[in-house]
Amino acid sequence: LGLPLRVFDPATLEAETPRLANPSELVFREIGCHGVAEAAALAAAGEGGRLVVEKRKSRRATCAVAEAPAILDPERIGRKRGTLALIGMGPGRADWRAPEADRLIAAATDLVGYSLYIDLLGPAAAGKARHDYRLGEEELRVRAALDLAAEGRDVALICSGDAGIYAMGSLLWELIERGGRPDWRRVEVTTVPGISAMQAAASRIGAPLGHDFCAISLSDLMTPWPAIERRIAAAAQGDFVVAFYNPVSQRRRFQLARAREILLAHRPAATPVVLGRNLGRDGETLTVTTLGELTVDMVDMLTLVLVGSSESRALTLGDGTPRVYTPRGYGDKPEAQRA
Repeated sequence: LGLPLRVFDPATLEAETPRLANPSELVFREIGCHGVAEAAALAAAGEGGRLVVEKRKSRRATCAVAEAPAILDPERIGRKRGTLALIGMGPGRADWRAPEADRLIAAATDLVGYSLYIDLLGPAAAGKARHDYRLGEEELRVRAALDLAAEGRDVALICSGDAGIYAMGSLLWELIERGGRPDWRRVEVTTVPGISAMQAAASRIGAPLGHDFCAISLSDLMTPWPAIERRIAAAAQGDFVVAFYNPVSQRRRFQLARAREILLAHRPAATPVVLGRNLGRDGETLTVTTLGELTVDMVDMLTLVLVGSSESRALTLGDGTPRVYTPRGYGDKPEAQRA
């Protein structure tokens, strides 16, 4: 039909009960109104409307038709289905954001996120209703985004990096699954990928992720340290390039040191390590050191730590610029087999 979807809350539908041809107590017990299809048709048609086709059921839908006394404006009927755009904005630079992210931010009525992340949008945040949250209020901000979208708003939930990598993506779907909120399940969710910190660091310094790699968060707020330690040991034994997120905080200092010890048991002390800080933002720094020389004091909570595999290599360009890469193995193949 080419028409927008409009929805009504149970109270609005229940107000149409006196005009229903087929009121149902079962429906009332389940959702709080005595009818849906007929009530929605009548609510859309307005006070002077009349039911012309009683509800008819198929395997997947129930339909009813009402006639309005005048032409209707769909935008003034009920409310539209809410949308939630889960935006991975990368490190924060506008030219590193996906065009789809810019489009959905521009279309949003509401922005939800950590205050710094919304600030990093700059002019793109102008004119939007802001819902700012502090660090540690991750569940509050996701619940707020879902509530706003369930009310029919167009919401952008702003995340740094990629929303599905140590960000709000998994929490969003967890709350939808276990939240017991049918209105959250009706929200239209779109996820926009972003440049993660490990991708940003890798692109700046060369190609350290050129062969098998993994990402491990060293924060034990959500994951017990013994589980993290097992994952580090597995990555060390598998000789993966490892990207360490959340390497340290003011109170967490031993985890990175312990990770270094585990890795040193399986790869040389000369293994290159890349420290990327404030990637894609003012004050960006990239430092290349070695696993043997790495210390906790070289790292803060804004740093991504990329530890090479035993095959990773560091080199210096003619101007003194360091580069790190992990060979894929092409150079070991006969010429005819390279692809």
